[in-house]
Order: sequence, then structure tokens, then C-alpha cells
Amino acid sequence: MTHNPATQTAGPDGTGTPRAASVPFEVALEDHARNAVGGQPVMALPRVAVILLITAAAVIVGAGMKNAAGIVAPVVLALVLTIAVTPLRGWAQGHGWPSWAATGLAMLAVYGIVLALVLGLALAVVQLTATLPDYADNVDDLTAQATARLADLGVSASPTKTALTELDMGKLTSALTNFLTGMLGVLSSLFFLLTVLFFVTVDSASVRVRADVLHDTKPELTEALAKFVSAIRQYLLVTALFGGIVAVLDTAALWLLGVPLALVWGLLSFITNFVPNIGFIIGLIPPALLALLDGGWEAMLAVIIVYCVLNLVIQTFIQPHYVGDAVGLGTTITFLSLAVWTYLLGALGALLAVPMTLLVRAVLIDADPAAGWAVLFLGSSPKFPPEEPEPAVRPGPTGDP
Repeated sequence: MTHNPATQTAGPDGTGTPRAASVPFEVALEDHARNAVGGQPVMALPRVAVILLITAAAVIVGAGMKNAAGIVAPVVLALVLTIAVTPLRGWAQGHGWPSWAATGLAMLAVYGIVLALVLGLALAVVQLTATLPDYADNVDDLTAQATARLADLGVSASPTKTALTELDMGKLTSALTNFLTGMLGVLSSLFFLLTVLFFVTVDSASVRVRADVLHDTKPELTEALAKFVSAIRQYLLVTALFGGIVAVLDTAALWLLGVPLALVWGLLSFITNFVPNIGFIIGLIPPALLALLDGGWEAMLAVIIVYCVLNLVIQTFIQPHYVGDAVGLGTTITFLSLAVWTYLLGALGALLAVPMTLLVRAVLIDADPAAGWAVLFLGSSPKFPPEEPEPAVRPGPTGDP
């Protein structure tokens, strides 16, 4: 096969060698196919066929992950937690600690994080299920008050009374309880999770050596994984910082409003802050429900207003901006990742939505230079290369020749 002379431009040496940028895509693709298979040209698949194959592969992989969610979710959680505590190992070794002591310190830190998550979720579930029966007698009074209020507003009392009579307070919190129990169920598989954490933490001691070896053969993949690790740490740091702010403000507000178990719901706000976009809604249900049962509709409305002012503004508008800038994911992609990974991995997938998306991006996009265009649709805002300054034009001679 000969190249089209129209596509050839003089190279730096003036020999007419075609530049790589001027070779048409079809010509380059045919050259690649010819060189790949015994010098014989291979017909490329149509774009529609490629899209269908990629879609089918994604569906198959997703179905496999959904069936193996009990294994995939704890493994990814162990990876994320190990990345979070790795700087602690570096600090210890930098201060002269032996390698085994630095590994032990990192292991204690990661086990402490898991214990805090388990205790926090378990405390929220236990306190919620134990407190609600104490307010069972208040349901009839609240139903009567709601019926009277709606009747004063001109709403027909009969359908309203029927609907409120059939209302079961237990059903209002069933979705939340199932969600928290789902995360607790994965975290409570302590034997498997702690075992995975042990081996991942121990193996992380040699990750730098392995990265150096991998960089010699796969530099793009090595740089993509390094970027993934950095993004995970920034995401955890930013989310924990905003989660701490939200937890303190929520606890103080609930305490001032007299809502029972304000400290527990503040801790729940911190945990649900790691759930993108809708975490504040999950953390709002228990205190709002208890405020309704304990202080009536006015107390519930006050809790909802406080959470909307604090949590909605911070978690929905301010935090996603900083998280998107830190990890390179847009708000829409973050929300879609929440839906996808919750469906595939269950309740724990909501906590791992951003880390899983970052991992997929690192392996499939950042590691492949040809897929760099996809970053334009994933990032919070496209980044353009800096414009080169125009060369200064020297003024010509003003006199006649």
C-alpha cells in the first residue's frame, strides 16, 4: 500500500517524509492491521459493532459484579482504606520506624476506621428501632391533628383520614433501616474484611517497588494509577472535612431543638456525607421522624429547615464543587455513579460510588491516551491548554528605500 502523496509534507530534513499528524486515520488503521497480522490487511469493525460489543461487555461485567457484590465491595473498601492510611506508614518510616512497626501502625489505623464505621451504623440502627416503639401512642394524636388541620384548609376529611389511618410509621423508616443494615451487613463480615485488610496493608509496603517496575513497561498505566491514588486521598480528605463540619452543626442544632439522640444523628450525618448528593436525605429521616413523634409537626418542620439550610447547601452545592475539582468528576457523573454502583454493589456501593468511578476511569481512560477525549464528559469542567502568546511584530522601516 502506498500513501497518498497529497498527505505527505516535507519533514525537518526536507525529504518529504510524511508527518504522523498528517496521515489519515483510515491509512494509519490499515497500516496497523497489516503489521499486526502477517502483513495481510484486516478489515476494521464498523463503529456500531464496536459500540455494541463494548455495551455487551459492560453488561456482562456488571452482571458478574452484581452477583459477586459480597466479595467486590469489601475488597474495594479495603483498597480505599489502605490508600487512606498509607501516608501514615510513610510518616512512621520517615521518623526511623522499622518496616514492621510502620505496617502495624497502618493496620491499627485502618482497623480503627472499620470499627468506627461498624459502631456508628450499628448505633444508629439500634437506637432508631428501639426508640420508635416508645412513640407508638403519639401516632393517633398526630393523625387527628393532621386531619383537623386539613379540614380547616377545606380538604375533605374522609379520604385524608383513611390515608393517615393506613399510614404506618414503621414503613416510613423501612428504606432507611434496610439501607443502613445493608452497609452494616457488609461491614459486619469482619472475618473476610479484616483478612483482606491485613493482606492488602502488608502488600502495600512493596507498592512503590512494584510501581517502579511497572513504569518501565506500562508508563501510562502507572501514571493513571498514581493519579487514582492521589484523587482518592483528596476525595477522602475533602469529604471528611465537610462531613465533620456538617456533623458538628447538625448535632448542635438538634440539641438546641431538643431532638432525642442528637449525638447519634450527628454521627450518622458524618457517615452519610460520604454518600454523594443524597446523603443528607438519608441522615435527615431519623431526626425528623423523632422530632415529629416527640414534638409534633412544628418540631419536624424545624428539623427539616435546619437540615436544608445546613446540609443541602453544604453537601449539595458547596461540597460537590470542591470534590469535583479534587477528583475530576462532574456533579452529574457523581450522581449517576451513585445510582450505578448502588445497584451493582448494594448499599455499600453508595459509599464507594466515587472511588469505584475513579478506579474505572484510571484503568479504562487515563491509562489509554486514545481515550483521553472521554475526560471532557467526566470532569467538572474542561481544561484547555494555555494559549501561546502571539509573537511581537517588529515595526518596519518608515523611510523610502
